[in-house]
Amino acid sequence: MPNQSPGESRRDFLTASATLAGAAMIVPHVHAAGAETIRVGLIGCGGRGTGAASQALRADPHAKLVAMGDMFGDRLEGALKTIKNDDDITKRIDVKQEMRFTGWDAYKKVIHSGVDVVLLTTPPAFRPMHLKAAVEANKHIFCEKPMAVDAPGVRSVLATCREAKKRKLAIVAGFCYRYEKKKREIMKRIHGGDIGQITSLQCIYHAGALWHTPREKGWDDMTYQLRNWPYYTWLSGDHIVEQAIHSIDKMSWAMQDEPPIKATGLGGRQSRTGPEFGHIFDHHAVIYEYKNGVKLFHSCRQQKGTKQETSDFVYGTEGTAKILSQRDHLITGKKPYTHRARANDRTEDMYQNEHDELFASIRSGKFINDGEWMAQSTLLAIMGRMATYTGEEITWEMAKKSVEDLSPKKHEFGALPVAPVAKPGETKFS
Repeated sequence: MPNQSPGESRRDFLTASATLAGAAMIVPHVHAAGAETIRVGLIGCGGRGTGAASQALRADPHAKLVAMGDMFGDRLEGALKTIKNDDDITKRIDVKQEMRFTGWDAYKKVIHSGVDVVLLTTPPAFRPMHLKAAVEANKHIFCEKPMAVDAPGVRSVLATCREAKKRKLAIVAGFCYRYEKKKREIMKRIHGGDIGQITSLQCIYHAGALWHTPREKGWDDMTYQLRNWPYYTWLSGDHIVEQAIHSIDKMSWAMQDEPPIKATGLGGRQSRTGPEFGHIFDHHAVIYEYKNGVKLFHSCRQQKGTKQETSDFVYGTEGTAKILSQRDHLITGKKPYTHRARANDRTEDMYQNEHDELFASIRSGKFINDGEWMAQSTLLAIMGRMATYTGEEITWEMAKKSVEDLSPKKHEFGALPVAPVAKPGETKFS
């Protein structure tokens, strides 16, 4: 399901117009609190899409899954079978055969199938075009992170989200930590001065190996890359953009979404070097610097057999905020604070919370629009990749105005050469 074509106009990140040419300005129907059905369509039937569909149905007792789309039929049918296994929601799953769409235009067919809400959970390369098409059709949206894989895509997303605000459409981002209650509480304390003035930040996303799908007889290059999308920058943005962006987003949140002025970094491939792993790096380390001198130190890796860690630290003049795991949130210093989440507590489920708030906003007519900050966090991660791929110092202005478009010339099945692995000092910024 394709991204924008290379020739499509994309406006500046900060001055993007909200105009979407040719789209009718139709105010969407507001589903008032009550028993009125909200029809849901899923676009992208991988693991995250499957989870998002289940969470959407649990978010509102009258939400109903009626349409699904994916590039591949086996993925769609597998996801549908999985969702139906959930006894608490299975009665609200009614995806008839004619409402199961596959191929490059599956997203269009779902959007125009009569749904009210679309869940955008394909590989991130396709997010800008899918988001734009959904807003043009006046649909409310759950939009999984990241929002794009390059700066032109981010500019498109920002323009689309501004248009959505005009049309009174809800857009909730899949940056799930922003919807986690314990994260909100510790961020409230950070922003309230409980650690004093922020002096530096550190975030770590050290993961193990990912899955890989072996090539099957009859698969062309495009099919193989789509089936193994995390390993190709044009599809995923590299793992600093696709996965570790969660950590970068949390640190941006701590900084109240003030963008940094520049970034430097390093990265490469050490353990994941085979052709089956495409051309992405297996580790990145980036230093972001803010205009007040504060620095954010970020590192991420995906390497088999290494120590795994996901943690965040915000250092201040009067204390330190520590997010040491999914459960432990601490502040040490003048105003100490401890929160340890209770196991199996639905109110602590950040994935469910984001859907709960999306559907509540649709029912109330007080529509959430995460557009500005979700676009900025996406560009922050892309900026980090620019720094690690090139070895250059990348300023925020450079990142905003980058013209690098990672999309292939054509979105079609067939031959698709793999881009060379980036070489810092040789790969140039564009």
